[in-house]
Amino acid sequence: MPTLRIEHPITDYPTWRRAFDSFAEARERAGVQQHRIFCPVDDQQYVTVDLDFRSVPAAEQFLAFLQANVWSDPRRSPALAGAPATRILVMP
Repeated sequence: MPTLRIEHPITDYPTWRRAFDSFAEARERAGVQQHRIFCPVDDQQYVTVDLDFRSVPAAEQFLAFLQANVWSDPRRSPALAGAPATRILVMP
């Protein structure tokens, strides 16, 4: 199962979380099977999000959606404090 991993600094977790939750329907439409959110124990101003998909093309399409429609608009990505780093991961 491919995983889209997204990592980036944030300014405020509750604000970031509300924005993340507001895209629940978009994640569902894109085929996200499951998601996990992590914060490093020593940095609560940083998040890592794993989004699981059925296929690599589905993960690539959702990444393109995020780049074009979410991260490019500060109103849609409040609390984002830097450019997200992304990778699509698969189990060997």
